[in-house]
Amino acid sequence: MNKIKNKFQFVINPPVFFGSVGIIALFLAVGAFASEQAEFVFSSLHSHILANFGWLYLLAVGIFLLSVIILCFSRYGDLKLGPDDSEPDFRYASWIAMLFAAGMGIGLMYFAVGEPLSHYIAPPDAEPMTPAAQREAMSVTFFHWGIHAWAIYAVVGLSLGYFGYRYNLPLTIRSGLYPIFKQRINGWIGHVVDIFAVCGTIFGLATSLGFGVLQINAGLEYLIGIPVSTTTQVLLIIGISVVATGSVVSGLNKGVRILSEINLLVAIGLMLFVLLVGPTVELMRDFVQNIGLYLDQFLLRTFNLYAYEPRPWIDAWTLFYWAWWISWSPFVGMFIARISRGRTVREFIVAVLFIPSVFTFFWMTVFGNTAMILDQTVAAGQISGAVSADISVGLFKFFEYLPLPAVTSTVAIILVAIFFVTSSDSGSLVVDTISAGGKTETTTLQRVFWCALAGLVAIILLMSGGLSALQSATIASALPFVVVMLVLVYGLFKGMRADVAQLKAANSGASRGQAYPASGLSWQRRLALALKTPDEDEVARFINSTVCTSLEAVAAELTLKDRPAMVTCENGTVTLISAAEGMRDFVYGVQLASHKLPAFSASEASNMGMRYEARTFFSDGSSGYDVMGMSREQIITDVLVQFERYLALVSSHETTLVLEAPEHSQ
Repeated sequence: MNKIKNKFQFVINPPVFFGSVGIIALFLAVGAFASEQAEFVFSSLHSHILANFGWLYLLAVGIFLLSVIILCFSRYGDLKLGPDDSEPDFRYASWIAMLFAAGMGIGLMYFAVGEPLSHYIAPPDAEPMTPAAQREAMSVTFFHWGIHAWAIYAVVGLSLGYFGYRYNLPLTIRSGLYPIFKQRINGWIGHVVDIFAVCGTIFGLATSLGFGVLQINAGLEYLIGIPVSTTTQVLLIIGISVVATGSVVSGLNKGVRILSEINLLVAIGLMLFVLLVGPTVELMRDFVQNIGLYLDQFLLRTFNLYAYEPRPWIDAWTLFYWAWWISWSPFVGMFIARISRGRTVREFIVAVLFIPSVFTFFWMTVFGNTAMILDQTVAAGQISGAVSADISVGLFKFFEYLPLPAVTSTVAIILVAIFFVTSSDSGSLVVDTISAGGKTETTTLQRVFWCALAGLVAIILLMSGGLSALQSATIASALPFVVVMLVLVYGLFKGMRADVAQLKAANSGASRGQAYPASGLSWQRRLALALKTPDEDEVARFINSTVCTSLEAVAAELTLKDRPAMVTCENGTVTLISAAEGMRDFVYGVQLASHKLPAFSASEASNMGMRYEARTFFSDGSSGYDVMGMSREQIITDVLVQFERYLALVSSHETTLVLEAPEHSQ
């Protein structure tokens, strides 16, 4: 992939970077230079897309959910996000906690009171403000924030994690299309896919930032009388974006991460406060029944487009949510992929679908049901009236009828502001990674650029039509990406099908050779390596010298034998690739790997060092091993053993599916 590095130290994939910026600039130009017409343009675009493609959003999300369930409970669930011998990077409890954190954000703060009450006031299929409306309000809210949303994220996260970690492909959306388009993903097809991902993420991020600033403005008016206006909202976006940019420039990533973790704990504390001072017992009963209502209506709502009784409700709520989740999926998908290396497909899907969803269900019950109870009693319709006038005000009106309203409102504003900062900072990192062709070590200036651009998009969309413009941009940007995601699903099935077939072939005896690299070392050398752990620099030098020259020698000989081969060296990784028509490429790679040394006491555990290895990897994700200390001839011998194994596998009559598998590329 063509990446360039200019005098400003930018590391970019030019077609993706400039293509994305060009499309985003076009939207901005419409909003900035034709502001009077922009609202009409965005509104028309919104209506046209939903009228003609609303069915696609609904059907696609149903397909995503069904697909990940099949992947989870079939034989594919045993495959790992990484080589067969890879271990998870995080303990199970830590991993669960991070997935749990992924479910929190601006949206839950904005809609916690507003959405249940909106459906209570104007339900799709019940009499407004009745017990039936209450039941439907919570059923619909659970549907919008439940496992359908997380199935969307799971598709992208699974694709990134599987092809990124198992086949050492870049962490970009195009890698998920490799089983279908093979090397063509490095051309215009891959560029277009990544452009869609960048644009969708920027508009999804802008939508979240827009919701956040609307709620902050409403809270500031409630607390200190700052008026709700576009000018105030623009100033808030600028101010908070400057803070987010400052965290990038100053390198306070660790501090921001700690702040976001504290923010999560405070948000949970706020929820528990509402639970304890509210109708606690009734809320626990409501939570149980809400789950039952959700399950009862699950299948019908999944495919209910109100085709026979058209109504604007479905466009304003369900279809907007599906588009928002789709446009937001590269961001959340990359986050959950990055923390899930070494997990099985089954572990990944079960955790991603259910852990954040259950927390969200409880959150919405605590805030939503409490709001409806208060509205029917002490508030006497005041909360629902405030939500009907402006949904962003609902949370603060709600706090008026609980103890310490000034304190809870202040905490809510701070929570939203910090979620704003962390979303902007993290979102810019994801977009930067995609536009740099999967590079995670880019410059501060690039992340600042994307951080500022997301804020600018939010500002111009708010000035061009407010919330409706934000929703229109989200729906428009999600349309091409929903097609990409459907192809990602097909790519997952195709790639995993090939891997399962290859594992079956290997287990049935088709493999004639397996390397045991330690046996190639003298006992003296093995003892020396056991007594002295090589440091990172020693392993890197070994890979860049001995391993590199060994693989180059094999590549040259293969090419002479009419098996064209090449060697690439990048970021401490050396890879020999011999292309093959109609079958998976032969790949023998060695990369710098590390793991913590064992500890035998608490004091040792606090000062554990790292063991560095020159670890092999292959095109089928099979187990790698350490080749550190092997001589040039021993490495060449090991490559030949693996090449013989590869030929045995692809020639076996039992590996028809393997012959359809994706080629490998580093």
